[in-house]
Amino acid sequence: MPAAVRKGTIQLLCRIKPGTSASREGITAVSHEHIDMCVAARARRGDANTAVVKVLADALKIPKSDVEIVKGHKSRDKTIIVGRASSDAKLEDELAKVNTTLQESIVK
Repeated sequence: MPAAVRKGTIQLLCRIKPGTSASREGITAVSHEHIDMCVAARARRGDANTAVVKVLADALKIPKSDVEIVKGHKSRDKTIIVGRASSDAKLEDELAKVNTTLQESIVK
């Protein structure tokens, strides 16, 4: 799973496909390089970015306020930070939990 760590957060590298049908919206693949995601919103006025935050927050079962796009606002390739559940938990355990949750959320 693509992730880097910043204090108190996990960074995810995502590749977004905007403007897809609503039935295909969601996470489509998780690899070691990036997370593939489709959103129904078009890439204009930040609509797709808003949808990306919602899809990822829903997939991870966390509040949207814990998800932030930090790089790639006008690109299909985005760096997104996710607030860690607990700073006491081992990083490896949290990464494994995020990876498992994302794998389970893949749209089929």
